[in-house]
Amino acid sequence: MSFEFAWENRANSFGVDGRVAVLNGEGNRLEVWPALGFNAYRWQSANLELLYRNPNFFTEKLPMRSGFPILFPFPNRIRDGKFTWDGKAYELPIGDPAKKNAIHGFAFNRPWRVLDHGAKPGGAWITAEFHGSQDAPETLALWPSDYRLRITYRLLDRVLRVEAEVDNPGTQPLPWGIGYHPYFMVAPFGGPAAVVTAAAAKYWELRENLPTGQILDVDYARELRHGQFFANLNLDDLYTNLYDFTYDQEDRLGMIAVMQHPSGEKMLTLWVSEGFRELIGFTPPHREAICLEPYTCITDAINLQQQKVDAGLRVLMPGERWTGVVEMHLANI
Repeated sequence: MSFEFAWENRANSFGVDGRVAVLNGEGNRLEVWPALGFNAYRWQSANLELLYRNPNFFTEKLPMRSGFPILFPFPNRIRDGKFTWDGKAYELPIGDPAKKNAIHGFAFNRPWRVLDHGAKPGGAWITAEFHGSQDAPETLALWPSDYRLRITYRLLDRVLRVEAEVDNPGTQPLPWGIGYHPYFMVAPFGGPAAVVTAAAAKYWELRENLPTGQILDVDYARELRHGQFFANLNLDDLYTNLYDFTYDQEDRLGMIAVMQHPSGEKMLTLWVSEGFRELIGFTPPHREAICLEPYTCITDAINLQQQKVDAGLRVLMPGERWTGVVEMHLANI
């Protein structure tokens, strides 16, 4: 199967570089905007539109409401925008809808630097990097260490693979977490009749969108293990206990979520490597999409971990690195 890579220009209202990367191959297409968070805002497979994007994506600067936002070095919220690390207090800008908390890190709405791209028979790819001291030096005073994230999107036939590499280029320990916020279109899978399944037995209790530290068994409204119609779902929940990895081979993936047409003829599956231990389920008010968001840690992890909660916060020492993979597969049955 032949694939191609090209650059195209998109007019926008933000005064940023309008070049978008277009990866294309026989019914598969990916469009990525490096200047706005390296967001893969459009993914087509088998000529189906699989990611929702705001109709005003290039004129309303709301990158968190379209495509595939990347959340780093923390996903979701930090309570009151405040935390203490190694005896030093930090205060982050408040940005959530309630105007109470910091939200979604530093990378989702800033320009990234493209490092590599190309195409060959069977697939196309693009790699970009977000390095704190180079790409957002104003954030260095807001976080305990310099940080660097490298992402590669690989478009294959009916597969979108996202490879992440985090490393610590600084001189101090780096606390961090990463999450993705994909908006999966429900229309190709039956709209309100789409069947959503997730391998989650438990969820984190939330109060005002922040975990209390308590883990509860899923109740009926949150039960997705046996599938529920999208029409019946009203989610803004943080799931855990997703799977039990027993693999001893690097880069083995586990399937954590499925969206399927009620006829069974089309199915989208979400696969993750072992480091992604949490899953946000969110149904946007417009009801055109569902967000099934793999995270490496929970909301407010940097505070909760220091309160002896196993929140998934990771720490890299200077020079250390971490890698993780997420894949999305479209199957026509």
